Order: sequence, then C-alpha cells, then structure tokens
Amino acid sequence: MNDLSQAGLTSSRASRVQMVTAPCGVTAWLVEDYAVPIIAVDFAFRGGAAQDPQGKFGAVTLMSALLDEGAGALDAVAFHNALDDKAIELSFSADRDHISGHMRSLAAEAASAFNLMGLALNEPRFDDDALERVKAQMVAGLKHEANDPDSVAGRAFRAAAFPNHPYGHGARGTIDSVPAISRDDVVSLHASLLARDNLCIAVVGAISAKVLASELERVFGRLGAKADTRSVPAVTMAGLGETRVNDLDLTQSTVRFGRPGLKLHDPDYSAAMVVNHVLGGGIFTARLFREVREKRGLAYSVYSHLANYDHCDMMMGATTTKNERVAESIEVISHEIRALGQDGPTAEELEKAKRYLTGSYALRFDTSSKIAGQLVFLQTAGFSVSQLDTRNAEIEAVTMADAQRAAARLFGDGKLLVAIAGRPQGL
Repeated sequence: MNDLSQAGLTSSRASRVQMVTAPCGVTAWLVEDYAVPIIAVDFAFRGGAAQDPQGKFGAVTLMSALLDEGAGALDAVAFHNALDDKAIELSFSADRDHISGHMRSLAAEAASAFNLMGLALNEPRFDDDALERVKAQMVAGLKHEANDPDSVAGRAFRAAAFPNHPYGHGARGTIDSVPAISRDDVVSLHASLLARDNLCIAVVGAISAKVLASELERVFGRLGAKADTRSVPAVTMAGLGETRVNDLDLTQSTVRFGRPGLKLHDPDYSAAMVVNHVLGGGIFTARLFREVREKRGLAYSVYSHLANYDHCDMMMGATTTKNERVAESIEVISHEIRALGQDGPTAEELEKAKRYLTGSYALRFDTSSKIAGQLVFLQTAGFSVSQLDTRNAEIEAVTMADAQRAAARLFGDGKLLVAIAGRPQGL
C-alpha cells in the first residue's frame, strides 16, 4: 500500500503534501516518495470542450489529442519513439471542463520525460498529416458510436438536459463538426487555453522539491501568463419528467436517467454522497441493485452517481434491460428514488454506506498515479489540501437527520429526465 494511502490509517495525509512554486509562479502539489523510483505527474487546464467554437464541436479534444503527435524537431513517429526509448508514459485528453495531461516515468529518465512533456505543451507541431489522421480516427469512433446504445442514450440525455448550452454537445464533437475543424482552429485554441493562470499540477514520487521547481519552470514557464477563455454560464439541467426515445433495432434498451444534484461545496454534499450510495452507489447493498436486479431480474447492472461539473451538478444513473421490461424498470427506479427522497435511508443503510465510503477512500491513494489524480481533482474542485484529512470525518459525522434532509433535496419529487436507446415497449 502506498504511504499516502496508509497515512489515512495512522496520520495526516495533508501533511505529506508540499507546495512547490516555480519562478514563473506555477505551483504544484508534491508528495515526495522514494519507495519506488517512479515519478507521476498530473495536470489540468481549466477550459475544456465547453470552449469549442460554435459549429466546431470536438476542436478542444482534437487539439489535446495532437499535443503528443509531434513537437519541436520531432514528428509524430520520432516523438513516440523518444517516449518508447525511455519507457515514458505521456498522454493528453479533454473533458467538458478541463484539458488534462498525465506523465509517468522512471526517476532515472525524469529529465527526458519533463523535456518531452515541455515540448508537447509549448511546441506542438500540429502537422497536416497528423491532423487529418486524428480527425479520421475521431470520425470513425463517432460512426461506431452511432450504433452503440450507451453512446446514443448519453448523447440524447445531454441534448435534452442542456439545450443551447455547451454541455449539450459531446466533447468529441459530431460526424459533421470534426471534419470542419481546421489547423488554425487548433492553433488558436492551444494559444488561448494553455496558460499558467488556469493550471493545476500534482507530482508524486522520487523527486525533490528543488528539482521539481526547476522542471516546472522549464515545462510551464514558457506558457502564456493568462488564458483567454469564453465565459460558460451556470446551468440547471432541463427536461425533468420527460422521456426521450432514440430508436435502435436491438432486443435490449439502454436507459439513462438523472435529475439536478448538489454542488461539491454544499454543506449537505457529504450526506448526499451517503444517500446516493444507498440508492445506487453500492454494488450489492444499493436499493436499485436489490429491487431491479435481485428481486425482479430486470437488469444485470443498475447504478447511480453524483456528477459535478464546473457549471452544473447532477445525480445520474443507467441500466440496460429487455425492451419489454423497460417501462417496469423505470417505474421501479422512480419509485425507489421517490421513497428515498421522502423517507431517507434506514439506520442500517446509513451505517453501511458510511462505513463503505470511509473504508474505501484509501483505495484512491494506492498508486502514485492515483494520488496525483486525486490531488489535481482537489485543486480543480476548489478544495484545500486539508480535504485529504477531513473528507472521511465529514462522512462519519452524517446523522440520520442530515441524510433525510439531503435525500429530500437530492431526490425531491422523484421526477427524472430519461433517455433511452433501443425499442422499448409499454412506455
């Protein structure tokens, strides 16, 4: 078990985290650990696919995918050979709110790893052949998803939940929008979004604070000081009480459902985590699992989770069932949500959920990459490092009154937005 994971059982996790600031002003959260000679770096720039230009949906995802497709004097083949020669893992991605990067390297190859990461961020080539190749890959993936029920249901849910909002579009764009993205679009997004003022970084492993400060300056010091991002309005998901059906010729239907949630910094959020676990977050103890799968055999899998974006908060869930049993499945799910919103959990459910959520927390810190990811999440979500120590205490402190109040707020009257891909019967 990693030291930071074990620290949760014996001492403060937060005390292990150092704040390292480079001369350029960039600050990273560092967990210095020499147990294994590996360095893991995670970072995120605020401003993801929600920054796609109108009609060019997928542009931020494309730009992110091209960062490691050649940089500086190295074309795509040479760049990937340089990574492979040193066993360096480097990748970039984009979601609705962030452009993320991940690097993992042996400590002995740290200088090369930071150098290649710096080249990718500061001197991406965006060569025409790489641009066209990655666009073709994205379009091929989107064509495949057009017949994938989970993708179709998810796309329908987004469109209904967020009409006329950037969140209503998939981060990877559409079959029509991706071919329209030009190299100028990609270059412009790189210049406007990758900057020092919208950057969060975490580093874990065999590196000192002094060496890290120097590498941070070398990698991130050349980026622009301030990002030029477009304002994205806060939004509450729409469509409560609606059911959207997308026809697919399949014997089963995939169902997505959801309703508005609570913000991460809401005083009731810890209680909301507990009651969501009671509803559909647990594997075998959740009400949805018990009522939908075990008692009625309606579906193999059913779950719910809390989804928190920079500009919207939701409770979401999904299941897949036979077409003739879709209506019954939705009714059972809706009934359990209404019941939990009205009455809250039982005392036994409350204690089991709290015990699971606190006990499993250490599993988020059992590798260097997981730790780095958790530290970046805390930064992007606006938490201080003390959250590492207070999170479990906040869950343990949830009372029955807290759970009932949070359940009433989270589940309310039980109305859901439902999106279905398949040929459901009886709706």
